Amino acid sequence: MAGLEGMEQPRGHAHAAAARWSPTVEDEHALKALELYGNPTEAEVPLPSRPESAATARRLTQVVVLRHWGLTPKTTEDAVLLVSELVGNAVRHTGARVFGLRLHRRRGWIRVEVRDPSRGLPCLMPVQPMDISGRGLFLVDKLADRWGVDLLPRGKTTWFEMRVTDR
Repeated sequence: MAGLEGMEQPRGHAHAAAARWSPTVEDEHALKALELYGNPTEAEVPLPSRPESAATARRLTQVVVLRHWGLTPKTTEDAVLLVSELVGNAVRHTGARVFGLRLHRRRGWIRVEVRDPSRGLPCLMPVQPMDISGRGLFLVDKLADRWGVDLLPRGKTTWFEMRVTDR
């Protein structure tokens, strides 16, 4: 499963897994990530280019979108999924030691950016129903309202934007 690399999956004991997970526990992990790594709305948060950093990026995105910005659980779920896909691409395809995560909000929009030192451009590939990989940018393309890549003097920023309802 995408984003669950290195996570032990319960076998046949769904009720045991449900007892261990709760929104309160997840909030606690998200707040701890914010404390350890910094707030991606204030400055770019550098994360090590390792598969487990996807969980950190998801948690940071969750706490910002759901708790700080007060957006809907559906918006949060989509943003968390898409940040996981961008981070996965940065970790797998760039050879970077570190990547950066940044979140922005302006009236009616949120923007999530993942910066890495590679100037190699991501490629949106056609996806077939039985494909087991290569769906990351396909998901970004389907769920985000806009997405793109900004080339930098040293690397690139891959980003997506989603329309949101301001309260």
